[in-house]
Amino acid sequence: MTRMVADRAKRVTDRAKQWLGPRAMTKIRCLIRGRDLPRWGNLRRTRPFSAAYGFDRGTPIDRYYLDRFLTAHQSAIAGNVLEVQHDSTARRYGRALGRVDTFDIVSDSRPTYLCDLAHADGVLPRDAYNCVLMPNTLQHLRELEPALMNALRALQPGGVLLASAAGFVPLTADVADYWRLSPDGWRVLLARLWPGEEVIVEGHGNCLAAVAAQMGLAVEEITPAELDVVDPRYPVLTTVFCRKRRV
Repeated sequence: MTRMVADRAKRVTDRAKQWLGPRAMTKIRCLIRGRDLPRWGNLRRTRPFSAAYGFDRGTPIDRYYLDRFLTAHQSAIAGNVLEVQHDSTARRYGRALGRVDTFDIVSDSRPTYLCDLAHADGVLPRDAYNCVLMPNTLQHLRELEPALMNALRALQPGGVLLASAAGFVPLTADVADYWRLSPDGWRVLLARLWPGEEVIVEGHGNCLAAVAAQMGLAVEEITPAELDVVDPRYPVLTTVFCRKRRV
């Protein structure tokens, strides 16, 4: 009898699905199970609100997490500093700065060292800097492993490397974007490349922050309380802290 009842219920359900269609059935299923229904409004779109990561609206979402990371490590941005492309991060967050040098693969930013980081072992001085800054850089390093090794070589023993990598943000349109590893992926890679170093990898973001970043919304359109929620499944930004061991 139980089997007959089950078969009959299935036939009724199948007919209802055919008559109502999958969208209505999903809505009914959510209502029965107490699940929230989406209210898309103007989020139902195939183009983002901003194609410039939110720069034209305010502050991009990932910059919120980058600012918090760099502010937390301001004390490490001191002495002789090497920064990718421009020296703006060192000048903004640094304290008691000594020499501030830059490196880049192209000459547009007039870097101190014009070089490909992956092939810079004969260009960048070894054990020369108290801090190496590579914000929003890791996803753009085509030859990732030798580039990371050369960045570490440039650090003095006891020096600190601060870097970040994109997560749930759109790919860059004008610069090649190669790597979108999860925080766990970065941990595995860096443990292999930098064995014995003090390395801390953290993911920042949550579902709302990830959606906002993909849509090109700005920090000013989201509350700090919303941005501060951490859900490891939705890393908008991954940050890397590495302190080179003292010999």
